[in-house]
Amino acid sequence: MYSIEALNVLQEWFAKMPGVGPKSAMRMAYKVIEMDPDEVRQFAQDMYKARVTIRKCSVCGNLTDQEVCPICEDETRDKSIICVVKDSRDVMAIERGRQYKGVYFVLGGLLSPLDGIGPEDIGIQRLIDRVKTEDIKEVIIATNPDVKGEATAIYIYNQLSKLDVNVTRIAHGVPVGGELEYTDDVTLSKALEGRRRFE
Repeated sequence: MYSIEALNVLQEWFAKMPGVGPKSAMRMAYKVIEMDPDEVRQFAQDMYKARVTIRKCSVCGNLTDQEVCPICEDETRDKSIICVVKDSRDVMAIERGRQYKGVYFVLGGLLSPLDGIGPEDIGIQRLIDRVKTEDIKEVIIATNPDVKGEATAIYIYNQLSKLDVNVTRIAHGVPVGGELEYTDDVTLSKALEGRRRFE
Protein backbone atom coordinates (compact mmCIF):
# COMPACT_ATOMS: atom_id res chain seq x y z
CA MET A 1 0.00 0.00 0.00
CA TYR A 2 1.32 3.40 -1.04
CA SER A 3 2.00 5.81 1.82
CA ILE A 4 4.24 8.73 2.72
CA GLU A 5 5.80 8.40 6.15
CA ALA A 6 6.00 12.16 6.89
CA LEU A 7 2.31 12.56 5.98
CA ASN A 8 1.37 9.59 8.17
CA VAL A 9 3.30 11.05 11.13
CA LEU A 10 1.47 14.36 10.67
CA GLN A 11 -1.87 12.55 10.57
CA GLU A 12 -1.01 10.71 13.78
CA TRP A 13 -0.30 14.02 15.55
CA PHE A 14 -3.62 15.51 14.46
CA ALA A 15 -5.47 12.31 15.40
CA LYS A 16 -4.31 12.81 19.01
CA MET A 17 -6.46 15.96 19.24
CA PRO A 18 -9.86 15.49 20.96
CA GLY A 19 -12.74 14.95 18.54
CA VAL A 20 -10.48 14.40 15.53
CA GLY A 21 -10.95 11.08 13.74
CA PRO A 22 -8.57 9.49 11.21
CA LYS A 23 -10.24 11.07 8.15
CA SER A 24 -10.29 14.57 9.66
CA ALA A 25 -6.68 14.11 10.76
CA MET A 26 -5.66 13.18 7.22
CA ARG A 27 -7.50 16.24 5.80
CA MET A 28 -5.60 18.45 8.26
CA ALA A 29 -2.31 16.80 7.33
CA TYR A 30 -2.96 17.43 3.63
CA LYS A 31 -3.91 21.03 4.40
CA VAL A 32 -0.54 21.57 6.11
CA ILE A 33 1.25 20.14 3.07
CA GLU A 34 -0.65 22.55 0.82
CA MET A 35 0.25 25.59 2.96
CA ASP A 36 3.13 27.91 2.14
CA PRO A 37 6.30 26.76 4.03
CA ASP A 38 6.61 30.15 5.79
CA GLU A 39 2.99 29.84 6.95
CA VAL A 40 3.70 26.35 8.33
CA ARG A 41 6.79 27.65 10.15
CA GLN A 42 4.73 30.46 11.71
CA PHE A 43 2.00 27.99 12.67
CA ALA A 44 4.55 25.76 14.42
CA GLN A 45 6.15 28.75 16.17
CA ASP A 46 2.75 30.01 17.36
CA MET A 47 1.87 26.58 18.77
CA TYR A 48 5.19 26.42 20.62
CA LYS A 49 4.85 30.00 21.90
CA ALA A 50 1.34 29.29 23.21
CA ARG A 51 2.57 26.17 24.99
CA VAL A 52 5.50 27.85 26.74
CA THR A 53 3.88 31.22 27.59
CA ILE A 54 0.44 30.12 28.82
CA ARG A 55 0.40 29.04 32.47
CA LYS A 56 -2.00 28.74 35.39
CA CYS A 57 -2.95 31.87 37.33
CA SER A 58 -1.26 31.77 40.73
CA VAL A 59 -4.53 32.84 42.39
CA CYS A 60 -7.35 30.94 40.68
CA GLY A 61 -5.72 28.39 38.36
CA ASN A 62 -7.24 29.86 35.18
CA LEU A 63 -5.06 29.90 32.06
CA THR A 64 -3.17 33.14 31.48
CA ASP A 65 0.01 34.50 29.95
CA GLN A 66 0.74 36.48 33.13
CA GLU A 67 1.41 35.56 36.77
CA VAL A 68 -2.15 36.59 37.74
CA CYS A 69 -5.03 36.43 35.25
CA PRO A 70 -6.96 39.58 34.23
CA ILE A 71 -10.11 38.38 36.06
CA CYS A 72 -8.30 38.12 39.40
CA GLU A 73 -6.63 41.49 38.84
CA ASP A 74 -9.90 43.23 37.89
CA GLU A 75 -10.82 45.49 40.83
CA THR A 76 -14.44 45.72 39.64
CA ARG A 77 -15.02 41.99 40.22
CA ASP A 78 -16.72 40.86 43.44
CA LYS A 79 -13.91 38.99 45.22
CA SER A 80 -16.32 37.69 47.88
CA ILE A 81 -17.94 35.28 45.40
CA ILE A 82 -15.96 32.35 43.96
CA CYS A 83 -17.30 30.19 41.13
CA VAL A 84 -15.68 26.72 41.13
CA VAL A 85 -15.29 25.17 37.67
CA LYS A 86 -13.55 22.14 36.18
CA ASP A 87 -11.26 23.98 33.74
CA SER A 88 -10.56 27.21 31.86
CA ARG A 89 -13.00 26.34 29.08
CA ASP A 90 -15.79 26.58 31.66
CA VAL A 91 -14.52 30.04 32.70
CA MET A 92 -14.72 31.14 29.06
CA ALA A 93 -18.23 29.71 28.74
CA ILE A 94 -19.50 31.57 31.82
CA GLU A 95 -17.73 34.79 30.82
CA ARG A 96 -19.50 34.74 27.43
CA GLY A 97 -22.78 35.28 29.28
CA ARG A 98 -21.45 38.58 30.73
CA GLN A 99 -23.65 38.22 33.83
CA TYR A 100 -21.29 36.78 36.43
CA LYS A 101 -19.18 39.42 38.22
CA GLY A 102 -17.37 37.33 40.82
CA VAL A 103 -14.05 35.48 40.55
CA TYR A 104 -13.16 31.84 39.88
CA PHE A 105 -11.40 28.79 41.20
CA VAL A 106 -10.34 26.37 38.45
CA LEU A 107 -9.99 22.79 39.69
CA GLY A 108 -8.14 21.48 36.66
CA GLY A 109 -10.08 18.23 36.79
CA LEU A 110 -12.74 16.29 38.70
CA LEU A 111 -12.64 13.61 41.37
CA SER A 112 -12.38 10.17 39.82
CA PRO A 113 -11.19 7.44 42.22
CA LEU A 114 -11.22 4.84 39.42
CA ASP A 115 -8.70 6.97 37.51
CA GLY A 116 -6.68 7.63 40.65
CA ILE A 117 -7.70 11.32 40.85
CA GLY A 118 -8.27 12.42 44.44
CA PRO A 119 -8.85 15.77 46.19
CA GLU A 120 -5.11 16.50 46.39
CA ASP A 121 -4.82 16.15 42.59
CA ILE A 122 -7.31 18.93 41.80
CA GLY A 123 -6.34 21.49 44.42
CA ILE A 124 -9.40 21.39 46.66
CA GLN A 125 -7.23 22.24 49.68
CA ARG A 126 -6.18 25.49 47.94
CA LEU A 127 -9.88 26.37 47.61
CA ILE A 128 -10.49 25.62 51.29
CA ASP A 129 -7.47 27.75 52.25
CA ARG A 130 -8.79 30.61 50.14
CA VAL A 131 -12.18 30.47 51.86
CA LYS A 132 -10.46 30.42 55.26
CA THR A 133 -8.09 33.32 54.60
CA GLU A 134 -10.11 35.63 52.34
CA ASP A 135 -13.43 37.37 52.94
CA ILE A 136 -15.48 34.88 50.90
CA LYS A 137 -19.26 35.05 51.32
CA GLU A 138 -20.37 32.56 48.64
CA VAL A 139 -18.88 29.62 46.75
CA ILE A 140 -20.82 28.63 43.61
CA ILE A 141 -20.10 25.07 42.53
CA ALA A 142 -20.39 25.01 38.73
CA THR A 143 -19.12 21.55 37.83
CA ASN A 144 -20.88 19.60 35.08
CA PRO A 145 -24.05 17.77 36.18
CA ASP A 146 -22.61 14.33 35.43
CA VAL A 147 -21.33 11.60 37.76
CA LYS A 148 -17.82 13.03 38.28
CA GLY A 149 -19.11 16.61 38.46
CA GLU A 150 -21.70 15.71 41.08
CA ALA A 151 -19.23 13.67 43.13
CA THR A 152 -16.80 16.59 43.10
CA ALA A 153 -19.55 19.05 44.03
CA ILE A 154 -20.67 16.93 46.98
CA TYR A 155 -17.10 16.52 48.23
CA ILE A 156 -16.45 20.27 48.03
CA TYR A 157 -19.74 21.01 49.78
CA ASN A 158 -18.90 18.60 52.61
CA GLN A 159 -15.52 20.30 53.11
CA LEU A 160 -16.89 23.85 52.97
CA SER A 161 -19.99 23.17 55.09
CA LYS A 162 -17.72 23.26 58.14
CA LEU A 163 -16.81 26.89 57.35
CA ASP A 164 -18.78 30.12 57.55
CA VAL A 165 -19.59 30.42 53.84
CA ASN A 166 -22.73 30.10 51.71
CA VAL A 167 -22.25 27.17 49.28
CA THR A 168 -24.53 27.10 46.23
CA ARG A 169 -24.84 24.88 43.15
CA ILE A 170 -25.70 26.21 39.69
CA ALA A 171 -29.29 25.48 38.70
CA HIS A 172 -29.77 22.58 36.35
CA GLY A 173 -30.72 24.68 33.36
CA VAL A 174 -27.54 23.05 32.13
CA PRO A 175 -28.64 19.65 30.75
CA VAL A 176 -27.70 16.57 32.75
CA GLY A 177 -24.66 14.99 31.15
CA GLY A 178 -23.99 18.24 29.27
CA GLU A 179 -20.71 20.15 29.05
CA LEU A 180 -20.57 23.78 30.19
CA GLU A 181 -18.36 24.82 27.28
CA TYR A 182 -21.05 23.75 24.77
CA THR A 183 -24.01 25.27 26.64
CA ASP A 184 -25.55 28.39 25.10
CA ASP A 185 -25.00 31.75 26.82
CA VAL A 186 -28.62 32.31 27.91
CA THR A 187 -28.93 28.87 29.52
CA LEU A 188 -25.65 29.36 31.37
CA SER A 189 -26.66 32.82 32.59
CA LYS A 190 -30.03 31.51 33.81
CA ALA A 191 -28.32 28.57 35.53
CA LEU A 192 -26.09 30.99 37.42
CA GLU A 193 -29.01 33.26 38.34
CA GLY A 194 -31.06 30.28 39.55
CA ARG A 195 -28.34 28.78 41.72
CA ARG A 196 -29.50 27.28 44.99
CA ARG A 197 -28.14 26.39 48.39
CA PHE A 198 -26.25 23.11 48.33
CA GLU A 199 -28.27 20.32 49.95
